Amino acid sequence: QVQLVESGGGLVQAGGSLRLSCAASGSIFSINDMAWYRQAPGKQRELVAIITSGGATTSADSVKGRFTISRDNAKNTVYLQMNSLKPEDTAVYYCNAGVRTSWAVRSKDYWGKGTLVTVSS
Repeated sequence: QVQLVESGGGLVQAGGSLRLSCAASGSIFSINDMAWYRQAPGKQRELVAIITSGGATTSADSVKGRFTISRDNAKNTVYLQMNSLKPEDTAVYYCNAGVRTSWAVRSKDYWGKGTLVTVSS
């Protein structure tokens, strides 16, 4: 019913920048929090940044000052601007959103399939 599709991943040198996008589509009544997670090889998935429907943001200490999360509610899209990238940022980045498909239904978590970000040293 709801799909999240990420884009913008790729290979970049250390110190470079990338912008990830995640567009939600389908049977959407409203979207609450939207977030970016990442999972590096051999590690658990971790929260990178989260943004509420009102625009309040929180990010992991490891990315503060380098990554910025934003959203366009009219487009049901969340972005992650990543600057000053480091090799340790290499991971698959996943989009997450809490979506209500009607006024009568509670919010449910949806996930994208992920986009790979590789930072070379």
